[in-house]
Amino acid sequence: MEKKLRVLIIGAGTGGLCLAHGLKRAGIAVRVFERDRTRQDGLHGYRVGISPAGSYAMKQCLPPELFDLFVATCARAPRYFNMLTEQLSEVLSFDAPEGDDPIDSEKSVSRMTLRQVLLTGLEDVVEFDKKFERFDYNTDGTVTAFFEDGSNATGDVLVGADGAGSRVRKQRLPNARMEETGILSVGGKVAMTAEAKGLLSDKVFNGISLVMAPRGYGAILHVMEFKWDRHGVKTGVGGNDAELISQWPGMLYDNTRDYIMWGVWGARQRLPQDPTKLAQVQQLEMVKEMVKGWHPNMRRLIELTDPSTVFSINIRTSVPPEPWSSSCVTLLGDAVHTMTPGRGVGANTALRDAELLCRRLIEVRDAKAELVAALHAYEAEMLEYSRDAVIDSRKQMDAKDPIHKPVLGSVLLVGMRTGMRLVNAVPALKKKMAEKQMRLRKIKEESGLQKQASMA
Repeated sequence: MEKKLRVLIIGAGTGGLCLAHGLKRAGIAVRVFERDRTRQDGLHGYRVGISPAGSYAMKQCLPPELFDLFVATCARAPRYFNMLTEQLSEVLSFDAPEGDDPIDSEKSVSRMTLRQVLLTGLEDVVEFDKKFERFDYNTDGTVTAFFEDGSNATGDVLVGADGAGSRVRKQRLPNARMEETGILSVGGKVAMTAEAKGLLSDKVFNGISLVMAPRGYGAILHVMEFKWDRHGVKTGVGGNDAELISQWPGMLYDNTRDYIMWGVWGARQRLPQDPTKLAQVQQLEMVKEMVKGWHPNMRRLIELTDPSTVFSINIRTSVPPEPWSSSCVTLLGDAVHTMTPGRGVGANTALRDAELLCRRLIEVRDAKAELVAALHAYEAEMLEYSRDAVIDSRKQMDAKDPIHKPVLGSVLLVGMRTGMRLVNAVPALKKKMAEKQMRLRKIKEESGLQKQASMA
């Protein structure tokens, strides 16, 4: 006999919405509460990379037609991963994994597009303009969430999926800590024009490129090309994809157009100013100062950036928490394991959380597990794999790294570039490094992901 469950999700981010879809498909009552006032609010318009593990989680949770829409709305996949100097000369480049398998392939998607895809079909589930305040445990084993507008909701499970600043985490795990990495980043978008495209080499245009620059500065360049533009679906797009996109109601809320995305970062102590305290125009001017000695094409790309697209981030990371005593309140995604973008696995780990938590709650529905025991099993597994991801991504972005020191950093930069050029020249070494870079993005056989039956 099935057990009735009511699940409350705080936060309509990637992980929370994926979980909501999985629960809805499983016939489990779910409500999502989002602080944004509308589905178009928030800065969601930049790239997120979805790995095979992330795609697998969505395949398990989303209705089949919505997963197909997700695949159709991805940008074209990168063909190369490049490491460049600030003069845009190549020190290392390897081919991205080939194939267009819906699951077992790397994907690039606009954050705004992904948000609109995941909101599709949840119109009766998601409530906007609901700012979570606190929760209370009830004597009957349920939990009640309270919101700033004076309203409340009661359920059997409360899931904090409310991001790095999670209010649910602050109440549920008051001793959980966040740390600043000391790295600050500024990013922006450049509309795809003939001039902008002409500034990029073929490998940069068709790949993801990381720049290793003096002063410990780094940068990323990525081109996002989609199957539609402001006139609708582009010519030459396959019939099924064209039909999915043209009939997609989320298109009404999606402002995505082809663009070049860039980001530049450095240690706080080596930046001209703190960009998080500057207006957008001033942030852009600061980046122009940072890249003064860089290749003219990179400088021109920055100049072509619309200041309204510029944003800054103080990159923070979780301190992996120790296991806690489980209850009917749990956490998911950045709310429990915020990580730097150094490995590009944050969103994918949140999706993995969603698939795992959904699976555990289905076991409760089917009377195969008690609720708190099922949530404990979820938390134990989630904490194990997310700990590795947090620690690994932290290694990629840390102001304490010697690369950010004035003299030693210059010596290390020369050594790193020399080593990468050597790897680039030796196929066996290049293959080994490529496999290492993709390690965190693979579907984890040992987690049992591929052994699960469909949740339909």
